[in-house]
Amino acid sequence: MVKKKKKKPKIPENYLKGSKNRARKAAEIRRTADAYRKGLYIDIKAVQKSRVNQDVTKKKKKSTKRSNKKGS
Repeated sequence: MVKKKKKKPKIPENYLKGSKNRARKAAEIRRTADAYRKGLYIDIKAVQKSRVNQDVTKKKKKSTKRSNKKGS
């Protein structure tokens, strides 16, 4: 009997849209979901930070520093 290759559960495309590395982000989502199902501790801040860093659409903030203009 031929052994079938185990397939990873597919992550919805919406979750991966706009990411730099789709495979890495999908793996992180699977890892977090698995830990959640097992009832393990999940560092929410670390997960949130990694997902923000994966985002391509992230824009750099412009500095709001204004020069001091003295009145007359």
